[in-house]
Amino acid sequence: MNDIVLPQASLFLGIIPALILLYISLKGYEVHYKDKNIFLTFVIGIVFGFFAAIARIYTVPLVIIYIISIAIFEQLFKTIILNLRRLQEKKETTIYGLSLGLGFGAIFTPFLLISVGSSTISNLHIFLLIIIGSFGFILFHAASGAYIGYGIFAGKLTKFLALAIIVQLPFNIISDLTRLYFTTNYFAYLQVGLVLYGLIFFWYVVKKIMPRILSQSQRRKRRKKTEQT
Repeated sequence: MNDIVLPQASLFLGIIPALILLYISLKGYEVHYKDKNIFLTFVIGIVFGFFAAIARIYTVPLVIIYIISIAIFEQLFKTIILNLRRLQEKKETTIYGLSLGLGFGAIFTPFLLISVGSSTISNLHIFLLIIIGSFGFILFHAASGAYIGYGIFAGKLTKFLALAIIVQLPFNIISDLTRLYFTTNYFAYLQVGLVLYGLIFFWYVVKKIMPRILSQSQRRKRRKKTEQT
């Protein structure tokens, strides 16, 4: 297994599901984005996520100052990109926030695998659990990126940024617990916890926040498209 899971190969274990999620989530929003900007924000997300992943790996688990600092650090990364003047008060900023967050979250998969060491990855059970947990990072960062993007569009950046940071605190606690209980049976439950937390936040943003940039007729068209897939 450790011969197969090279850093280069493991990167695609995060990128592929992120791209699939991006493709599904963009249905019905075609008039609100440009393909080249989606690609650009996705790649920028990967680059910024690289630094965020390094910072997260080398922090001390369950120290409150680090839990808060990581949340601020990661959400500010997204805000710096999305709050460019050309994107302020634009509907498409919400969509670009989604693609930025997906790229940001996708890079965590190889880093989570590398951080546990090749000897641990050779255990197929542990390897699969880490992959499952990494999907929680993809979901959460996609949702938080779109959430902040909507805040910028609505002219309420401070409010939405603060809420994104607060929502991330429980996620960080669960993530840190996985590092502390890595060698116990609790590890499996914690990985599922990461996915559930990310999924709930992602569902809320996709269903309740992102549709706000659409007109009523566009919402109906999008609903029909998603029902057909």
